[in-house]
Amino acid sequence: MNKNAQRIRMTFILHPSSFILLIFALAIPAALAADYPTRPIRVIVPYPAGGPVDITIRAISPRLTESLKQPVVIDNRGGAGGTIGADLVAKAAPDGYTLLACSTGNTINATLIPGLPYDFARDFTPVTMIAIITSILIVNPAVPARSVQELIVLAKAKPGELSYASTGNGTPTHLAAEMFKSMAGVNLVHVPYKGGAPAAVDLLAGQVQLSFISAPAVMPHVKSGRLRALAVTNAKRSQLLPGLPTVAESGLPGYESEGWHGLCGPARLPPAIADVLYREIAAALRIPDVASLLANGGAEPVGMPPAAFVTLIRNDIARWAKVIKATHIKPD
Repeated sequence: MNKNAQRIRMTFILHPSSFILLIFALAIPAALAADYPTRPIRVIVPYPAGGPVDITIRAISPRLTESLKQPVVIDNRGGAGGTIGADLVAKAAPDGYTLLACSTGNTINATLIPGLPYDFARDFTPVTMIAIITSILIVNPAVPARSVQELIVLAKAKPGELSYASTGNGTPTHLAAEMFKSMAGVNLVHVPYKGGAPAAVDLLAGQVQLSFISAPAVMPHVKSGRLRALAVTNAKRSQLLPGLPTVAESGLPGYESEGWHGLCGPARLPPAIADVLYREIAAALRIPDVASLLANGGAEPVGMPPAAFVTLIRNDIARWAKVIKATHIKPD
């Protein structure tokens, strides 16, 4: 037994009350979780209302209000690429009453934005991934490529002649394309836009030739034949578009760019409280009406347990850090 252990043991022997206080302290989180929640829960969305993350959290919040028997209040705190709202949660008490609607953007910002006032891996408790976002590699019909492999061959034959639209510097659409360029060994020109809608407009007009973009922004145009979908960027085929192959299986093995929306709390959130939230969210995601609302936003329900979500976030931070450092991407 080392000296510290001996000292602690002697303290308990000489001062039995210390042992009682320790047991009491350890029991506090469990007691809090047993009664949780006893007042309204605030979920901070670090983006303006109406965006993809906001839509996802609002799809489940009424069901959580009902099952938890306390109001779940959405608080939009946009700004600085999502870092203002995230910082509020990082500094909040870890009691389960201030939570963050987190997303892929948080794992990108961990490397993209220097000098963040928090460490996303250290200062937050992952609760659950709510949904996976379906994104598509899409081209204007004038592009003579009907598969990922054909697109790669075309891009190699015409280096620097094909341009792609993103929803802004450092966004998941930007990084998805840069990862594609690196893995495929092609030269595509980046044209950033302020959101999916203006990117889709120029894609339709042929001002840009392709994009890696979320499904809702372009699916009506795919169905009408005005745009051509080549593959989904996700790790697996999407439940929303089961007939569309992944980029990896259709010409670029190992490629994966998967967006997600989830829920996080401050660091040191008691596991029992995280588990309550996870279980209630997972139950809400099994309700057909909720799944339908998410599908309209291009999202597939997941309900990932906290431990698995921790691993996914760490892996995502490492993946995007590699892409950002290799391509020297800078924020706007």
